[in-house]
Amino acid sequence: MQQPSALVIGETTFPFHDFEEMRPHIEAAIGDAAKLTATTDRDALADLGGYDLVVDYLTDATLTDEQSDGLLGFVRDGGAYLGLHCAADLVNVHDGNGGLDKRDEPFPDLRDLLGGHFLTHPERSTFGVEIVADHDVTDGVDDFEVFDEPYQVDVDDDVTVLARMDHPDLTDYPVAWVRGYGAGRVCYASLGHTAEAFENDDYRRLLRNAVGWLVRD
Repeated sequence: MQQPSALVIGETTFPFHDFEEMRPHIEAAIGDAAKLTATTDRDALADLGGYDLVVDYLTDATLTDEQSDGLLGFVRDGGAYLGLHCAADLVNVHDGNGGLDKRDEPFPDLRDLLGGHFLTHPERSTFGVEIVADHDVTDGVDDFEVFDEPYQVDVDDDVTVLARMDHPDLTDYPVAWVRGYGAGRVCYASLGHTAEAFENDDYRRLLRNAVGWLVRD
C-alpha cells in the first residue's frame, strides 16, 4: 500500500497545546505510518484534495463555513479523520486576549463528526488505559500507564469504544473510539497533552494502527 498523505493541523494560540511544541512529538508518534504535512493555516481544510487523512490538534474549533464544509465533505466522501486530545474540545474558544471563552453547546457539525466531545479535566496525573475492544486499531496494544491530562468526555451510543481510563478518582471515561461518518472513517484518542503520552510505545502503536485502519479501502 502506498504511504498515505496526512494534513496535521494545530495552533499556537494558547501556551498549552502549542502546536510548535507538540508537533515534533505528534510526528514522531505517527512515524512513517503516513507522510505528514503540518500547518496552522485553517484554510488548508477548505480544500483537502491530495490528502487521505486529517490529523486534528486544534483547541479552538472555530472554522469558517468554507473550512468546515471542506473538512466535513472530505470525511463524508470517504476521507479519514484522526482527532487527538484537544480536538474534542468543541466548547472552548479564544477570547481575543489569550484566554478562553466557553460556548453553551459544542459546535454541532463537529460534534456530529467526532461522536463525542470534551467536558472537563482534572490535573495531569498518571493513570491506566485499558484496551476494551478487539479491533484493528488496538491490534498488539497492551493496557498501559501514562502521565497525561485525563479528559472527561461525553460520547454517543453509536461509537465503538476501544480503550477506557483506569483513574483512581474518575469513572472509566473512554480514551479512544472509532465511528463511521458518511463514506469516511473517524478515530479519536484523548491522550496527547504531554510529550510523555506521545512517547509511550503502546500509544504510538495505537496511533499508527489507527492511521492504517482509517485510510484502508
